[in-house]
Amino acid sequence: MTPTRRGLLAGASTLPFAPAIARAQSGFPQRPLRMVVPFNAGGLIDVTARLLQDPLGQELGTNIVVENFGGAGSTIGARQVLRAEPDGHTLLVTGAAHTVIPALFPDVGFDSVNDFAPISLISEQPFVLCVGNNVPANNVQELIAWLRTRGDEATFATTGIGAASHLSGELFKNLAQVDFTFVTYRGTPAAVTDFIAGRVDMMIDSQTLLAPYIREGQIKAIAVTTARRSAMLPDLPTIAESGVEGYRSSSLQMMLTRTGSPPEAIARVSEAVQKVMQDPALQARFAERGIEPIASDAAALGRIIREEGERWVPILRRG
Repeated sequence: MTPTRRGLLAGASTLPFAPAIARAQSGFPQRPLRMVVPFNAGGLIDVTARLLQDPLGQELGTNIVVENFGGAGSTIGARQVLRAEPDGHTLLVTGAAHTVIPALFPDVGFDSVNDFAPISLISEQPFVLCVGNNVPANNVQELIAWLRTRGDEATFATTGIGAASHLSGELFKNLAQVDFTFVTYRGTPAAVTDFIAGRVDMMIDSQTLLAPYIREGQIKAIAVTTARRSAMLPDLPTIAESGVEGYRSSSLQMMLTRTGSPPEAIARVSEAVQKVMQDPALQARFAERGIEPIASDAAALGRIIREEGERWVPILRRG
């Protein structure tokens, strides 16, 4: 977790898990919950939702159904939540893509901040920058030098415009002052398949997803994207320490619902997420996938959403 995000979450873990409004509330949930994932199955956001699905359902005393609505930079899934009744029974599990909707889709017809109520941050995962074996680079500086000879002929696989993989690529392009062409796929599995086959040159994505291919020598790992080295890939330098000053990126997973939902319902779900994310068994399942559990209360998530938007939207608009 970055120092800034640690500051935003300071004190969140010490908040009482049973606020008075949640303890007094009765009758929620009244039926099974929908957990909408605005990306196709198999990606990091989907994995996070499915890890949380059963423990959260047990804590809330109901079933939770995960539904995938991928495409259009997460806006299709977001619309599904906005079409639902504002009663707290439809949840959105999403990532950084949600914070940049204003830059990518100015005519989308909804406000990605004000039309959604934050519930809880769930987790964060470092990404890893990898290149194909056909790329003559073994570190960040060699990659930058190669990209400057290629111009926009170099290709970068991403799981969708606005996804964390895309944002990480835009930041690298901006700070390293290089160029390449984004190749967008409908979901992570398709992107990885083409990358492993050598049909695209580079990719930034989940360390858990790419680590097996790195170990097997099918692709080359160059650096991790976070401010600190990864516990999963401790021998890899960060992009920042490799000479791209100020580079910091990761994948966030967060839970929202429709604005106007009852405050007691939002508080009940937020309380439940924070509680189940403290379970050592669930933490271990997240850790196995290289994901760091960092559940927060709704107020802390609201601050993070504003910070992420302020950070990423200008980068996308410059791009």
